[in-house]
Amino acid sequence: MKKAIALLFLSTVVLFSFSCSKTSSGKKFTIAVIPKGTTHEFWKSIHAGADKAARDLAAQGVNVEIIWKGPLREDEREAQIQVVEGFTSQGISGIVLAPLDDRALVRPVEEAKRAGIPTIIIDSALQTDQIVSFVATDNFKGGTLAADRIGELLGGKGKIVMLRYQEGSASTEQREAGFMQEIKTKFPGIEVVSSNQFSGATRDTAKAASENLLNRFGADIQGVFTPNESSSTGMLLALQDMKLAGKVIFVGFDSSPGFIEAMKNKQMHGTVLQSPFNMGYLGVKTMVDHLSGKSVEKRVDTGVALVTPDNLEDPKIKELLQPPIQ
Repeated sequence: MKKAIALLFLSTVVLFSFSCSKTSSGKKFTIAVIPKGTTHEFWKSIHAGADKAARDLAAQGVNVEIIWKGPLREDEREAQIQVVEGFTSQGISGIVLAPLDDRALVRPVEEAKRAGIPTIIIDSALQTDQIVSFVATDNFKGGTLAADRIGELLGGKGKIVMLRYQEGSASTEQREAGFMQEIKTKFPGIEVVSSNQFSGATRDTAKAASENLLNRFGADIQGVFTPNESSSTGMLLALQDMKLAGKVIFVGFDSSPGFIEAMKNKQMHGTVLQSPFNMGYLGVKTMVDHLSGKSVEKRVDTGVALVTPDNLEDPKIKELLQPPIQ
């Protein structure tokens, strides 16, 4: 009798243990992470953050597969739309998307929701409320930080140019808006002589656009602002080629090894940093929380900071300047 009871107890424990294991770790989430492009360092760091989130969740018994896929260039709208539609037809668990156009990606995201696939937006806003959460930098604030840096270095006086990125990119449009408003309200003695030119999606197009601006205004301006990695790289190369690097106050956005070197050489006077690794990490983590039935914030701020030649060695700044890369 005692033996029978012991066997019954043992079988109950085994059954209970199997049930708990099935509940906590038996479910697998397949999450598509779709960047605007796949060539810039910024996106590689987002990829690394997404993968780190999956590893951390696995250590907690949550099985997450990350599928990383996006267009090569950041101006390939149709390619990104097709990626979203493809994942929707595959019936994956969820989508983490950095939309390269704030309107063009609305339809495929809303179609995904109707198919039962939720989307979290990272990096750049989308004009729809049919999403779980928006995980990104405070881009408007980033623009104001850049304006403050240029305004202070110029003593509140002078002429400057702002080279925009491309139409439809909500993140850079917010940075540009923040920059322009801060210059107008806080530094009325500074004149923005050009703010209607666009760099385009690559470093090559940005360099060409920068050369055009500098050929036209280079002799008269004292400052330049560019709102993302590719536009900043193109402008830096143009300033260097035209022997203007260091003579014109230059503040950019995002991080690259070239920017660090340029700041050490006093050819770049600041860059506004996001935390792309954190963005990728929190994008995936927030999606898994949602899929697991937990409540999540509608807006998650991943932070923004200004780096200058004076704070390059600050440990927190160094971590942002050299984020982990996939």
